[in-house]
Amino acid sequence: MAPDLKLRLATEGDISAIDELIARSVHGLQAKDYTQEQRDAALGQVFLTDRGLIADRTYFVVETKAGDLVGAGGWSDRRALHGGHTHSDSGERVDPAKDAARIRAYFVDPAFARQGVASAILAACEAAARRRGFSRMALGATLTGVPFYARRGYVEHGREQALLPNAETLTVVLMERNI
Repeated sequence: MAPDLKLRLATEGDISAIDELIARSVHGLQAKDYTQEQRDAALGQVFLTDRGLIADRTYFVVETKAGDLVGAGGWSDRRALHGGHTHSDSGERVDPAKDAARIRAYFVDPAFARQGVASAILAACEAAARRRGFSRMALGATLTGVPFYARRGYVEHGREQALLPNAETLTVVLMERNI
């Protein structure tokens, strides 16, 4: 990651900037994998700021010196692979001795893609999960994210179709790796 970028934990004050980042990321990076209708319907439903991760202090952002957010992503010790509308899930936590921590809600500004932003966030998430006793990570990747995660040792073990409000579906690739 460029030295003029800074990784830090997200705060409630970042939510509107994260929402804007998500829209730029989804429309700028996922157009080759998902239709306009799928992306539009997924925004605010599947692709959204995970406030539960912010509250849990497990959501990171990358910002420029000017304070612009160019990346966001986090991890969770809760059961769900994604956060739904406003929170991580019902609150059920997984057991680090037998379960995988979850990688969640990764978005990068298209102008900063392939510059180490997502890699820096992923390294921070994996390190934090290891400190909490986890030895495995699991995630539900977009088709766009699969090559990134595969290069970092994540292995596909299934696919799901997320139902969107407009009756479209969105392919989500289930992946895991030992850390």
